[in-house]
Amino acid sequence: MFHSLWLAYAGLALIGLTIGGYGTLVGAGGGFLLMPVLLFIYPHSKPSELAAVSLACILINTISGGIAYAKQRRIDYKSALLFSITIIPGSILGAMATKYVPRSDFEGVFAVFLIALSLFMFLKKTESRSKPAERKVQKKSSPMRKPVTKALDGIVFEYEYNPVFGMTIFLFLGFIVSFLGIGGGALIVPTLIYMLNFPIFIAAGTSTLMIAIVCFTSTVMHVAIGSFDWWGVIHLAAIGGGMVFGAQVGAHFSSKVKAVWIVRALAAALGAAGVKMILAALAV
Repeated sequence: MFHSLWLAYAGLALIGLTIGGYGTLVGAGGGFLLMPVLLFIYPHSKPSELAAVSLACILINTISGGIAYAKQRRIDYKSALLFSITIIPGSILGAMATKYVPRSDFEGVFAVFLIALSLFMFLKKTESRSKPAERKVQKKSSPMRKPVTKALDGIVFEYEYNPVFGMTIFLFLGFIVSFLGIGGGALIVPTLIYMLNFPIFIAAGTSTLMIAIVCFTSTVMHVAIGSFDWWGVIHLAAIGGGMVFGAQVGAHFSSKVKAVWIVRALAAALGAAGVKMILAALAV
């Protein structure tokens, strides 16, 4: 039995290693990968328990990646903290909601999310990772706040966005990512880029701080409502430890691998998983 437990923990660490590496490789984090895996491995566990483990693991992975982004000066701290004014209460409500949602309903919502994310990944154009960063000031039109961020290599990014619009968006996103237990990288980064005019170079770094805030807040709430216990701590140690090492591997290969076909293959897998979950729910 002792031997089988070690094999189980080694398997969880391998899952974390794979998800952490792949998530970093495609630049979308690992939350949207980890939660479907947990739902598959533990078919009888409560959604709140699985979401708690997923969010805690993503927190560790995000901190690891966030340190690298901070050194490169790719984080807009003021904007991240501004959006946190609404993303924090949204994530608190999302964490509380998982406690009262039956597993079947949760899987239905998650299946729809997977299919929508799959379509988005298919339709979204993936830029080549070998493309050099633009050496010029990036300006985009939108009222109100005008942050200026100077990156480590001297590139200056100047951009504009409406803070009220941004705070409103992240109130809902905070709820969604916390409720689904996905951390939110696959949603926060596109939102910053396509809806709030953030340069890609800054959006990826800024999202890590926001994800860390969401995951920390949600994890604390899950501890408070009893969803995160010793079972969760053990899984956090195994999966989270693997994700930390996986993130480093993914970061190493991120500049050497073209992500377009990898992303499309992943999108197909996510879409198939979503359809399978819906068909299983209808068959019950």
